[in-house]
Amino acid sequence: MNAVIYARYSSDNQREESIEGQLRECQAFAESNDMIIVDTYIDRALSAKTDNRPDFQRMIKDSASGTFDIVIVWKLDRFARNRYDSAHYKSVLQKNGVKVVSATEKISQTSEGILLESLLEGMAEYYSAELAEKVTRGLTENALKCKYNGGTLPIGYTTDENQFYIIDSLTAPAVLEAFKHYAEGSTMQEITDELNLKGIRTKKNTPITLNTVTRMLHNRKYIGEYRYSSFVTPNGIPAIVPEDLFERVQDMMKANKKAPAKHKAEDEYILTTKLFCGKCKCLMAGESGTSHTGIVHRYYKCVSVKYHRGCDKKTVRKEWIEELVISHIMKIIFDDDLMDRLADVLLEHLNKENTSLPILQKQFAEVQKNIDNMLNAIQQGIFTPSTKERLESLEREKSELSVQIIKEEISKPKLTKEQILFWIYKFRKLNPKRLDHRRRLVNSFVNSIYLYDDKIIIDCNYKEGTETITFEEIENSALGSDLTSLGAPRQSKRYIAYSVFFCKRAQNGEQ
Repeated sequence: MNAVIYARYSSDNQREESIEGQLRECQAFAESNDMIIVDTYIDRALSAKTDNRPDFQRMIKDSASGTFDIVIVWKLDRFARNRYDSAHYKSVLQKNGVKVVSATEKISQTSEGILLESLLEGMAEYYSAELAEKVTRGLTENALKCKYNGGTLPIGYTTDENQFYIIDSLTAPAVLEAFKHYAEGSTMQEITDELNLKGIRTKKNTPITLNTVTRMLHNRKYIGEYRYSSFVTPNGIPAIVPEDLFERVQDMMKANKKAPAKHKAEDEYILTTKLFCGKCKCLMAGESGTSHTGIVHRYYKCVSVKYHRGCDKKTVRKEWIEELVISHIMKIIFDDDLMDRLADVLLEHLNKENTSLPILQKQFAEVQKNIDNMLNAIQQGIFTPSTKERLESLEREKSELSVQIIKEEISKPKLTKEQILFWIYKFRKLNPKRLDHRRRLVNSFVNSIYLYDDKIIIDCNYKEGTETITFEEIENSALGSDLTSLGAPRQSKRYIAYSVFFCKRAQNGEQ
């Protein structure tokens, strides 16, 4: 007789070796009963509680071909743990002239054998249901203790030997920084790029995606909230993100979701808050007007002129000034020598010794030592209301110090020069014609722009010196023909001076 073997193992504590054992015993059974094995069907890490098993369904389908008469299983529970499925598929096989036999369970074809087979199937179904109940009980107990209950761990967390959540010191700082950057106006795509640049990966060792960042910013575990099924425990796990920051991010995401579409490229003034009048030092704001021919003109105008406060600075055409700034930013980022020097300066700044971090780490170690001493005292039977109060105070202090340490580590990230250059060179891939890319270039490189009648001074977000470009050089550039037609200054000698400073020079007093 021709026979096939069906083997299966579920995901609970079984491995590939169990398949080899099943096949070995089924083959021995076939040899002892003069059966010829014509095919083998195997489902790995799939439960028999469901019939949604690829090779099982293929075997049922192949039974109609008449190529085999017997299905050999190691035990009947390999075939099904559900009595309905077992009866249904055995009926299908029977119609196709195929019978299911067990290699290890001696079942006769008498009425007693039929009863025994039904009993074995019932026991398999009972075992499956009981196992599910035990698993549920175990998960519930874990949830009551705020233990890890399986699934993918959020970035920033790992577990200890007892399956309690603990903060991952390598990735938690990046999580906190992601929340801060979103609260400061960064887009999810910018945060995604930044996390990938830092080498952060998901728990499955895959790159960070927009979906990853979206789930991260919504995950309440980061404020210490433990959730499992219907169990919700505030402060059940160590918090990475302060609750006020988390709620601010939630409000911003709701507002951004409901916000109308962004302005069209021609309606958004990317130099707003960056462009100042050289005469009175007031902001220059974007304005537009429609001529009698229906043409819309867009320009930047000094707010002092707008409100008649005494300044006489002329307006400047939006297209000309924005294109001029973008073209020179692109010139800067494609200067290899300048980018290399900039990377050295940034690396030197990042490598400055952090004096606060060692102090915080020492305080953290002392608090942890005090907690350990308190726990030892409790184990020896010394427990009073004041002991409990002191222990809770130490735990709060430990949590606060942990957050402060994370903040300090974020302020002084450990990066190599190659990582810094990689991040800088990513700007070269931006499309200067796309609005979001133009906005990002301006926000990243430009601190302020002062527009005079004879020059433009652009303060960039790095320290390098001053560059002067004459009017003749600009006239010969691609922007030259736009200088007069789009409202550029009309004096015979003009230049653009680049005064480049640290973006935080005002805060730290550097020149």
